[in-house]
Amino acid sequence: MLYIPTRIFFGTGALSKAQSHITKLGKKALIVCGKTSAQKSGVMADILPLLAKNGISHHVYAKVSENPTTDMVMEGKEEYGTHLCDFIIGIGGGSPMDAAKAISLAAANNLAKHQLYDANLQQRAVPIVAIPTTHGTGSEVTPYSVLTDLASHKKAGFGSELIFPRIAVINPQYMLSQSYEVSLHTSIDALSHLLEGIYSTQRNPLLYPMIFRGIRLIMDNLSLCLKTPRHLPYREALALAATYGGIAIAHTSTTLQHAIGYPFTTEYGISHGLVNGMFMEAIMRFYAEALQDEFDQLFAALDLSMQEFFEWLEGFPIKIQLEVTDCQLKSWIPQILAARNTIISPRKPTEDQLFKLLKSVQKG
Repeated sequence: MLYIPTRIFFGTGALSKAQSHITKLGKKALIVCGKTSAQKSGVMADILPLLAKNGISHHVYAKVSENPTTDMVMEGKEEYGTHLCDFIIGIGGGSPMDAAKAISLAAANNLAKHQLYDANLQQRAVPIVAIPTTHGTGSEVTPYSVLTDLASHKKAGFGSELIFPRIAVINPQYMLSQSYEVSLHTSIDALSHLLEGIYSTQRNPLLYPMIFRGIRLIMDNLSLCLKTPRHLPYREALALAATYGGIAIAHTSTTLQHAIGYPFTTEYGISHGLVNGMFMEAIMRFYAEALQDEFDQLFAALDLSMQEFFEWLEGFPIKIQLEVTDCQLKSWIPQILAARNTIISPRKPTEDQLFKLLKSVQKG
């Protein structure tokens, strides 16, 4: 079965095409975004006149940083209620969209911070419009929100069909302002999602043509995009791949490939996409014996070998090594093994196997 209730508008002019649907969602929007990306990308210059023309007022909550926290969600919830908003527009990369989703649930169900992950309390949600400015997370087409709890130093996600965005507006022109690092790291995140659509024990062969096409789009366009970042067709290809990746994990969820990276993000501030890249080869090799048939299909579709894929991957600066102690690596093992992502992986590592995987990025 495939299911995605999000209405997707893709390409140049996507916002204009979505206008009649957005204007039916409410009379006042809480716009959830980062400090600058919504302006730099050009989204604000387009969305604010559209809202005004249709008699829709707005309030901007522009305090979402990378790796949104539960505290940000609570602040956003208060902003939503104080300013009498009735729908949400999330603009940016995965962080603002994840925050928008969590704010939607918190506001609709009047949740306290400690209740955010309680599925029994998630009874309704505020309508969401998602407008990505990066080609990576695919959050605009997924039912997931990933948050960081500063008190526990843990990063964890939750999922609910209620927080599928009602509308996704994917205009690659809004992605032209991305830096080299953001372009690379978000694309590697999208690549992770596509691969995890195959890795997951919830994999669905109906998704394979989309997954294979998405991976091919990244392999054919990422280097070109990094060299010529203002060339729209390269951005379009990567945005389409990211959308395919989001649709894939909306059905399969992510795996150990994601769970293993969360502590590095919370403790070292390493971008989510970069961490995925750091472990990509090691995880694929670890899964190889459990996914021989799936990998045979993948590499036949790509018309290359696994080793050739690794050689392509090595062309990007993503194999970062860190000065981290064995003691610290070992302290993360229980958290990673208990993660839902790990549980639905095709091969569950032992503590020793996971420690060896973690050490693959240890300097020295």
